Amino acid sequence: MTTFQEYFNQSGRAPEWPYPLKWETQQDAVADILVLGGGISGCWAAISAARKGAKVIIVEKAATIRSGSGGPGCDHWCDTPANPLSRVNPDDWAKQLAAGFGGYGNGIGRQIQCRENYDTLLEMENLGGKIRDTEDQWVGIEGRDAQTKFMISPRFNPYHDTNTVIRIWGTTFKPALRKECLRLGIKIFDRTLATSLLTEKGEQGTRVVGATAVNNRTGEFLVIQAKATILTTAGLGSLWNMSTEMAGYATMNSRNVSGDGTAMAWKAGAELVLMEKSGGTRFAGSYKHKWYTGAGDASYENVNLMDAAHRPLPIMEPGWGKRTEPADKSSWTCGAWGLIRNAVKRGDYNLPFYGDFPGMLEKERRVIWEMMLQEESCTKIIIDTFNDAGFNPSKDYLQNYNLIEGASQPQWREASGGGLITDWNLKTSLDGLYAAGTQLFSPGDHSFAASTGRYAGRKAADYALQIADPSISQEQVALEKARVYAPVKKTQGLDWKELHSGIARTMQYFCSEYKDAHLLKMGLEELNEIEAKWVPALFALDPHQQMRAVEDLSILTCAQIVVQSSLARQASSRHLDFQRIDFPQFDPAEWNKFITLKLANDRVIIGEKPLNYCGNLKANYEANNPDYQGVWKG
Repeated sequence: MTTFQEYFNQSGRAPEWPYPLKWETQQDAVADILVLGGGISGCWAAISAARKGAKVIIVEKAATIRSGSGGPGCDHWCDTPANPLSRVNPDDWAKQLAAGFGGYGNGIGRQIQCRENYDTLLEMENLGGKIRDTEDQWVGIEGRDAQTKFMISPRFNPYHDTNTVIRIWGTTFKPALRKECLRLGIKIFDRTLATSLLTEKGEQGTRVVGATAVNNRTGEFLVIQAKATILTTAGLGSLWNMSTEMAGYATMNSRNVSGDGTAMAWKAGAELVLMEKSGGTRFAGSYKHKWYTGAGDASYENVNLMDAAHRPLPIMEPGWGKRTEPADKSSWTCGAWGLIRNAVKRGDYNLPFYGDFPGMLEKERRVIWEMMLQEESCTKIIIDTFNDAGFNPSKDYLQNYNLIEGASQPQWREASGGGLITDWNLKTSLDGLYAAGTQLFSPGDHSFAASTGRYAGRKAADYALQIADPSISQEQVALEKARVYAPVKKTQGLDWKELHSGIARTMQYFCSEYKDAHLLKMGLEELNEIEAKWVPALFALDPHQQMRAVEDLSILTCAQIVVQSSLARQASSRHLDFQRIDFPQFDPAEWNKFITLKLANDRVIIGEKPLNYCGNLKANYEANNPDYQGVWKG
């Protein structure tokens, strides 16, 4: 196979674009429900809406069969308190999750997840997803239930003994979801980037009546009229980092996450919340190993950690099974890497640390290496690489890099919780616009995306099936078409990578670990200058570069929103990992609230909501879902 560079060196020219170019040609489509984003939540939303009798279209900028952060796989179905082995009440568990991070959790989303994600899991099984050990391959391992054949994860049970997390074969899920979408007659536009929301009369803040998109292989423009639109394009991505050449992005999130839905919703006038929240990134690049690379992390359940002198570490990382715990745990701590760091400095432990795979029971070792780590996209690549290199988990230790490499640099940050605010129907502040999954603020993981997507689909369908067809503003379409095709009308200027790098560097300089009003205002001025001076110079030579260029415009918009929200929160907060040098007091009572913001007539409007704005989670869920027939009956 000839690489691009080899072809270029031999021929002296770039290869011809392999798809027919259809610059500025337009395709029109009509649907009851338009789903923007074909990941986990998007597929579930589409299926749920179609089963209500709605005509559904999905627009996905990658390939639906494996797109999204959860598309390649998933090894845990988390926070499933309605499963038959659970030892907690779903309503109590939702309340606990919503209260996390100082009360900044998404109570509506968490209540939906806890009441409905077991039903969603059973439906996934009916579609062909594998959720239990039906072949009795793992009889005898910790957490396996003989009657249901569910494999309860030991990951959290040493702490809570809740039985709320189930091991699953998540690589089977996305193909099954796509197959069901096609069976239901859902129209899927793959390799198509959504670029804007269309609103009634083309006015900001009015009902959403569809969207525009562009095919990233042919350059064809797509205009879709819809009675209701569901945003499921995930949250913000890559605001502080830009490194595609240095060993990739190396996170568990999809590279395609670029804040498209958030930017579209913002420009349409939807209300956002928690946009100021960010945290230390798990970004690796070529500077360090990714966080997901060894025993003690995520899916490496029951793998004991030891030091170079074969001494077990007195630390309970997620995954320490009961078999491995000492009789006296009085000196053991949960996740206390700071204490371990001090112990290393005193000479109590020797670096490096290792995962003791050979010390595990054979079946426990095999279920980790041969099943769990093969069901996540990141870990599957890692394990396949180790296997190809001759690594033998029955004989070899796996090095852990946590203390050797330390944390990422503080200016390498990632957005961690900002998104759309919704009501109990998962409808945003705009009529006709719904949201699910990580498009929501303070979202959860795979099962959160699946259950909220499934929920949003049926709610949006109920809305769409009782209203008249909308009309689209052709003037709004023309303006968007001009914006999207501006880069392809030039053959030189600013490359998309340069623009992205400039945005990221601006965020590192002016909206990083420590903030104050002066820095933030400088950052906003710089971002506005990038928009005014450098965006007009952006060029793209083919539809793929056009897609990346339009993504950059979304990233720029999201960066501006984050800075605006950071200016609005005039207090520091440990819960939000938010430090204002000019307002050093952490979490003063008067600032324990959500800061909201939206555009109205292109002016930024700042608002607020109390942390308990969702009200009584159980009562409000049941009031808004009187006809829902799920497994959990209370």
